[in-house]
Amino acid sequence: MLRSLTWALALAGAAFAAAPVAAQDGPLRLEITEGVIEPLPYAVPAFVAENAAAQQYAAEISRVVASDLSGTGLFREIPASAHIARVTSFDAPVGYADWKAVNAEALITGAVSVSGDRLTVKFRLYDIYSGQQLGEGLQFAATTASWRRMAHKVADAAYSRITGESGYFDSRVVFVAEAGPKDQRQKRLGVMDYDGANVQYLTDSSTIVLAPRFSPTGDRVLFTTFETGFPRIKLLNVASVTAQLLPETPGTMTFAPRFSPDGRQVVYSLEQGGNTDIWKMDLNTGQSSRLTNTPAIETGPSFSPDGSRIVFESDRSGTQQLYVMSASGGEPTRISFGEGRYGTPVWSPRGDLIAFTKQNQGRFHIGVMRTDGSEERLLTASFLDEGPTWAPNGRVIMFTRESAGAGGEPRLYSVDITGRNLKAVTTEGAASDPAWSPLLP
Repeated sequence: MLRSLTWALALAGAAFAAAPVAAQDGPLRLEITEGVIEPLPYAVPAFVAENAAAQQYAAEISRVVASDLSGTGLFREIPASAHIARVTSFDAPVGYADWKAVNAEALITGAVSVSGDRLTVKFRLYDIYSGQQLGEGLQFAATTASWRRMAHKVADAAYSRITGESGYFDSRVVFVAEAGPKDQRQKRLGVMDYDGANVQYLTDSSTIVLAPRFSPTGDRVLFTTFETGFPRIKLLNVASVTAQLLPETPGTMTFAPRFSPDGRQVVYSLEQGGNTDIWKMDLNTGQSSRLTNTPAIETGPSFSPDGSRIVFESDRSGTQQLYVMSASGGEPTRISFGEGRYGTPVWSPRGDLIAFTKQNQGRFHIGVMRTDGSEERLLTASFLDEGPTWAPNGRVIMFTRESAGAGGEPRLYSVDITGRNLKAVTTEGAASDPAWSPLLP
């Protein structure tokens, strides 16, 4: 049983206000294709502290912005030691020649001020070679506790203006935090910033939990729990951190839940009498309907973004493969035909790709394919890679990678859809079952 999900966690007191701070559109644009090899060079001087209370935050915010952008593999930061110009005032004219001399193509400047527990961040983005500001400057305001979110918002805005795509930095990931020996792992649900910071825990480790899934609005979490001794689906309210079991049919086991795009329904697997099928439940009424009815094992359902179709895994053909059917059920269409076994399919938020886990010749892979099964592309290969989840913009995939041997443990990794920018995600300990949220409000 594998896992993934979507969510948004609103931080108390972190209601953001964004306001334009003026400029014209420039020609700087990074086209993201499989041919992009050379990262775009950019500079992020330390943001200007506009009062003494802001000094602690100014440098930290600019460092998070740089980490976000450089971490994509699409951008290369020019270090401060190479800078000729010094930014001491947010409103000072930009010395384009100085930045051009160090080969910067983009420049991000910012300023930070603090009043009480309120923090304000302003930023501007410049196209060095055209000598223009790119888009309007923006201003974000929130509590000082939310300074990392404001840094992510600045990075998202810069990323979007340069690439033409939406960003993914101001997002969260829910996951299973693991501790203890391999044969006695304790598991609890945790949630963190996309880069591993600001970890919070949603459950304790008194029972096994698997496969967390957030509602599209981030106010609820679905997950599988073994608290009754058998797998059951539980629905957790994020604000109150209270949870309740979903209705069940006696004598059955339920697992692998996922919300519909409108958050009103849950699609999941139900096992009864040794047979596992895909079911759908209306969360308002608790009424369930059966979507598949075969002797095969059918699990891992995931809705398309428009809610019209469901992709799932089934061994009805004799091996574990991927199928797509109408969201109301009916005869499915097989879409995987390569060598090996396919599982844990997840529809991209863009709707154009399906990510999956593939096992072939003793190796595990994270891959993507078109929704009709064409253009299959394997992005990773290792002893055990599994459970992909999509970034909000459909550009990056996070997954679980487990190392071999008696001391092996799961860790989180991410990779872009070209397969190039593979990297570990920082967590405090062993972690599995990541599920990425949409951008936070």
